[in-house]
Amino acid sequence: MKKHNLLSLILLATATIACGDSEADKKNLFLIDPTGLKANYKPAENISLLVKNDQNKSIDSVVYYISEKRIGAVKGNEKLNVALSNELLPGYHPVKALVFYEGENVETDARIEVISSVKPKLLKYTIVNTYPHSETSYTQGLEFYRDTLIEGTGQYGSSKLLKTDYKTGNIYKSVDVEGNFFGEGITVLNNKIYQLTWRENVGFIYDANNLKRLETFQYFKKIEGWGLCNDGTNIYQSDGSEKIWVLNPINMKQVSHLNVYSEANKITAVNELEWVEGKIYGNVYQKDAVAVIDPKTGMVEGILDLRDLKTKVNMIGHDPANDVLNGLAYNPKTKTLFVTGKKWNKMFEIKVTE
Repeated sequence: MKKHNLLSLILLATATIACGDSEADKKNLFLIDPTGLKANYKPAENISLLVKNDQNKSIDSVVYYISEKRIGAVKGNEKLNVALSNELLPGYHPVKALVFYEGENVETDARIEVISSVKPKLLKYTIVNTYPHSETSYTQGLEFYRDTLIEGTGQYGSSKLLKTDYKTGNIYKSVDVEGNFFGEGITVLNNKIYQLTWRENVGFIYDANNLKRLETFQYFKKIEGWGLCNDGTNIYQSDGSEKIWVLNPINMKQVSHLNVYSEANKITAVNELEWVEGKIYGNVYQKDAVAVIDPKTGMVEGILDLRDLKTKVNMIGHDPANDVLNGLAYNPKTKTLFVTGKKWNKMFEIKVTE
């Protein structure tokens, strides 16, 4: 009886292995033909899809999906030519072919990159006013709360949250961040200040009136904290990559995300963020430039070159690689943008035009 059971187990195991091998073999039967795919596509551009069938299986039909959305089907193994959706956002998207053949079916996968269909405009600016700014402030975030300027600064051991009089540079109130945290971007929503930290995977929430810390939150995933802004409902967070994460401010969990593209190029190192009249202004770290981003698509619509501002700042004794542009605050009353940098001795009020 024991021998019989042992034999049954051996036969069962052998059958399981054979079945597993069979499934693995099926996965290798077909391939989405890479010769028909382009390096990248714009939204609404045509794509041509065909299954490579090297073993000459008898294919009944093929159903195609992009980002899990069915885009079409063909009888046999005909080529599918179809226009991509206008709603397909920049970034990488999985392509799946579900192949029905000889009474069976199997999936095969590939991916495509969608780029921006918008050519960015080169924006202009004029300096309206110049104000003093503390050279000890390693600026990471800047935002207006009513008529007061809120500033978050960085560096281990010297990160702070400040309330300042932007006209004089005088500090109304200052709160230290613990020395084991590197302060990053800030934003103000519903009378609360949200502040990121760089590599610690946590952020802080303060009462915007008295800077009392209300709570600490964990990031929704393991990422770096760079910049923050909000649209009045959701919070947008950058992490140093081309991604901007859209978060629910109640629990700081991910709602969605954007991939920032300027035509065919991913824009990485998107840092300090500011919401300006329905657009995201994203400082591009170490470029002394600002990308104007459509928050619905991630496409860059404009570029603001601010390199000349650095020539107006006292940079003696500074670290050119790190003491760069990194402070954007929009004043909706004056419709002007306030701009400074890490340890800059000046802050500039500018008017942006096309």
